[in-house]
Amino acid sequence: MAKINVLIVEDDPLIAEDIRDLLSRVNYNIVGIAHSKADALNLLRNTSPDISLLDINLGDNTDGILIAEIINETYKIPFLYLTSYSSKVILDKVKHTLPMGYVVKPFDEADLFTAIEIAISNYSLFNKSENFTIETINASIPNKLTQKEFEVLLDMYNGCSNTEMADKNFVSVNTIKTHVQKIYEKLDAHSRATFIVKIRQLLQT
Repeated sequence: MAKINVLIVEDDPLIAEDIRDLLSRVNYNIVGIAHSKADALNLLRNTSPDISLLDINLGDNTDGILIAEIINETYKIPFLYLTSYSSKVILDKVKHTLPMGYVVKPFDEADLFTAIEIAISNYSLFNKSENFTIETINASIPNKLTQKEFEVLLDMYNGCSNTEMADKNFVSVNTIKTHVQKIYEKLDAHSRATFIVKIRQLLQT
């Protein structure tokens, strides 16, 4: 079962450990915690995060924005900003980095999980591969997808709900759920978020 690898960039050790504890209880793997820009860049070089949570303010400066720019240029992964501020001034300051979202402190567990899953899903939608074919996917998995399963997989990747897929294919929601379950089994995934991560991994191989 593929885990989502998360890099936490947060200068407050207590908040960083709180985030680590929250994410470690579910299907997330923390590849590292960085308290500074230097720590973050070192972990980006030496680990393979699927997503990064970036505190905007590290100490007395906005190094989180600089890290985001480097991620965009070099590492091509989604990131969320962690911030105590949600004013228009802050949003205007960071919007050029194209974050996948903001998590405003203090945050609760459900908000954090939801933000991460949406970020990974949306990032994948914005970065589709021309090589996204049934042949590409089936070449990388032991149990091959059927054509119908691949069509459902594409709809899932494009963010369609089970109801939307049922309407589109003129079948029941239960039929779609059966296809989705088979797709999860064949890709060794258990949720939409891990499904997206798995697809990205297959397309990069």
